Amino acid sequence: MLQSFPTGVADKLKVYVYRLIDPRNGETFYVGKGKGNRVFAHVREDIDTNDPGDKLRRIRDIRTAGFNVAHVIHRHGLDNKTALEVEAALIDAYPGLTNVQGGDGGNDRGAMHAHEIVNRYQAEPADFQHKAVLINVNRSVTETSLYDATRYAWKLSKKKAGRAELVIAVRQGMIVGVFVADEWLAATAENFPGREPASGRYGFIGTEASSRIRKMYIGKRLPDAYRKPGAANPIKYTFR
Repeated sequence: MLQSFPTGVADKLKVYVYRLIDPRNGETFYVGKGKGNRVFAHVREDIDTNDPGDKLRRIRDIRTAGFNVAHVIHRHGLDNKTALEVEAALIDAYPGLTNVQGGDGGNDRGAMHAHEIVNRYQAEPADFQHKAVLINVNRSVTETSLYDATRYAWKLSKKKAGRAELVIAVRQGMIVGVFVADEWLAATAENFPGREPASGRYGFIGTEASSRIRKMYIGKRLPDAYRKPGAANPIKYTFR
């Protein structure tokens, strides 16, 4: 099995975009971009790190079963900006990936129905009158309830999140849910029974906001000030 690109080949590839595939069922479980031998290093990461992330667990499962992780390089010879666009499009095309973050521009220009596009560009921008944590739930909202998708599990400042009056769920640049967090807790199995623990991340226990507050925000568009091009962090705040 090829373990690296021959001398000289890697330089000609420039930046490329690739998929990692589970050979047991043909399922794509990760999309990435890189240079040089990044794709091979990624496949071997189960040996190089003790990170318990979903991607590495999947790699370990494949290798333990006696198989090698398969891969496809979709585009090569790219500059970084183009590679980000290709990567984002592939992330949209393969649901259920182990990627922690969505692709570049996925929050604003990701896969949408024409109806969603019209709604988004005609929507009134939100006027935030509360201290709020804004959480992008573009991917996870399709896999569980909106409340569960919004509350678990995020890399954020527990102290700062605790100052927020509201937790606002955002999907494709539109506000789709508003919650009140009673308590932020470490993302452990003890605190969130039935959920996969996530080291260094937090979730909240809370309730849906009142109908009056929901009417203030749901269906509104995220203002341009909160939609920085290229920003991949799913967490934003309406206060400092």
